[in-house]
Amino acid sequence: MTLSPDLVLTHARLSDGSLADVAIRAGLVDSIGPAGGEHHAEVENLEGRYLIPGLWDSHVHFTIWVHNQRRLNVSGAHSASQAAAMVAEQMHAEPDATAVLEGFGFRDALWLDVPSAAILDEVAPHRPVVLVAGDYHCVWINTATAHRYGLPHPGLLREGAAFDLQARVEADAPPLGVDELRAATARASARGVTGIVDLEMADNVSVWRERMAAGVSDLRVRAGFYPDNLEPMIERGLRTGQVMDGTEGLLTVGSMKVITDGTLTTRTAYCHHPYPDTGDVGILAVRPEELQALLSAARDHGFEVAVHAIGDRANTVALDAFEATGARGSIEHAQLLTDRDIARFARLGVTASVQPTHLMDDRDTADALWAGRTHRAFALASLRAAGVNLALGSDAPVSPLDPWVSMAAAVGRARDGHDPWHPEQRIGNEAALAASVNGARIEVGAAADLVVIEQDPLTVEAESLRTMPVAATLVGGRFTYR
Repeated sequence: MTLSPDLVLTHARLSDGSLADVAIRAGLVDSIGPAGGEHHAEVENLEGRYLIPGLWDSHVHFTIWVHNQRRLNVSGAHSASQAAAMVAEQMHAEPDATAVLEGFGFRDALWLDVPSAAILDEVAPHRPVVLVAGDYHCVWINTATAHRYGLPHPGLLREGAAFDLQARVEADAPPLGVDELRAATARASARGVTGIVDLEMADNVSVWRERMAAGVSDLRVRAGFYPDNLEPMIERGLRTGQVMDGTEGLLTVGSMKVITDGTLTTRTAYCHHPYPDTGDVGILAVRPEELQALLSAARDHGFEVAVHAIGDRANTVALDAFEATGARGSIEHAQLLTDRDIARFARLGVTASVQPTHLMDDRDTADALWAGRTHRAFALASLRAAGVNLALGSDAPVSPLDPWVSMAAAVGRARDGHDPWHPEQRIGNEAALAASVNGARIEVGAAADLVVIEQDPLTVEAESLRTMPVAATLVGGRFTYR
């Protein structure tokens, strides 16, 4: 006996322009037939709207993204003094002198004044202030914060010290509630997101099992982890790609993330050439032999690896480790690359997991600090021409958790009326969409993770991609937004 479908999406426009009826049963695409048939099921008439596979954001820090809704946004500050003035204004609006005043988004690489403790102390002599940089690899704190957390000095903290303080501040804050989390997943669903790769610094498998049990279940999640959690993951018998019981197939084990260098704006991205204003080449956070040992351990226990590498020298070190160990996985960011290493991505089968919106956030800084090398920054066209697998993401909250914004950046490489930055590295709409759907296709037997949109994603201009109207989103055949 043939079972009837649960839902039929009629008059759906597919990628080839044809109209079809797409039937869904038990969370999967059950059939695809000519539009206008008779159906004994719930019917949703798409009226010729475009139907595409569900969108993924391949690099998210979900908890921080949600927590950021509580923070003061200082991303519009063009100087340390202006950021401090924003803090002063917020203190008047939020007068609790005992609570840490948190802010985010400053980018000081091109500021003419230095973000010092003294500037913050002037507006907040007694209340702790913690401002997180736009790249999250640096925090700016006043003296009251240093005293509260027993730190040796106020001012700027970078890399490990910055991560440690952020974790302590977030731990002191009220925990995220289920309503906050549901509101956050709803925002993502409204932009067509059906899945995320969560690279939060936490036991993400356990965190997401608890969230899904509490009803936060509108997204598929691939839960990454960090080296300090490798042994517990091995002891639990887990491996990359494993679907976790009790989550209705929504939660899978992701990759082990290793951070090898810093960022451009913090001047800690590890490069072959020195930064002109410091004479340093950035930092290498993990020695090459240590990185190879980590990749070997991950490989031996069934885990893929996501290696953070932004500077060109860090990417070389990361690819050396993949080549030496045969480990599988991705390089996260892959922001500045040598021509030789672009070819190695393809040969080694390493995915380039790139956040295109960063290219516009960083373009002025890159022109100043990577002068003469920016033709190899965010080299999306070169990577694609070399046959490299591309995955697009946001690094939310560094950039918006919105794949359409990422696709627009990859296609147009421009924003706010500026000319395209290195337009030779633009990729087409089809390539950008393919890098945003986690390899999914609309075909019989595939998961019914689908997005209904109002315009043809393969032909619209970049600016129209950025604001693409989403009519509905489904995960496993269930509407998460409509």
